[in-house]
Amino acid sequence: MKKKILENIKTLLYALVIALFIRSFFFQPFYIPSSSMEPNLLVGDRLFVSKYSYGYSRHSFPFSPKIYNGRIFEKTPERGDIIVFKTPADNRTDYIKRLIGLPGDVVQIIDGNLLLNNTLIPRNKLEISLNINCGSEILETDVFEETLPNGVKYTAVYRSEGTMKNSDIFFVPENHYFFMGDNRDCSKDSRFLSSVGYVNFNNLVGKAQLIFFSNNKKKHSFLKFWKWNKSIRTDRLLKRVH
Repeated sequence: MKKKILENIKTLLYALVIALFIRSFFFQPFYIPSSSMEPNLLVGDRLFVSKYSYGYSRHSFPFSPKIYNGRIFEKTPERGDIIVFKTPADNRTDYIKRLIGLPGDVVQIIDGNLLLNNTLIPRNKLEISLNINCGSEILETDVFEETLPNGVKYTAVYRSEGTMKNSDIFFVPENHYFFMGDNRDCSKDSRFLSSVGYVNFNNLVGKAQLIFFSNNKKKHSFLKFWKWNKSIRTDRLLKRVH
């Protein structure tokens, strides 16, 4: 009996080590808790983030151990990537946003339009409007397809009434990045310098790749698996993140 218990413990430890290895070096699951990236990522989406996309820093590992202050096997992120990062405010909280500004860039919003290095980001207004979540509030939004200088296209929404018209001028420092949520009027991102601001390269955790599960918790809790048939968003299963 004692031998069997020891074998089970050993098997469990092996499984934990393998899971930790995969989580740290290859893929880590993340849950979307807020509406800051709607309509592209919804509350209740569960996705895989690739840890190898930009190399590894201490934030690649659980609890961000202070074993190394740099980054190894580093790869430069591209504009438009959807990235999980640790917020500079506490180096602990995970945020997920879209990369807009690279080191040395100048970012600003003028008259509701996004400018990058004093050049207007091209956007096409789609002939639809969406009611988008913002906490307990529902926002009526205009929908745009924006195109970044590297050709990456994505959907962003702006509040139809009361959208942010003008912002400060943001000068992205060396080795830092500027992030924004696709739900532009309901996102705490790099525009909020005191809480998020410019994100150091070493704070990047990984690139969002694939939605493997999605549950509408407004209908039923994830834990009520017997009601998944009423709450699972089947159209989002195994959907690539763009």
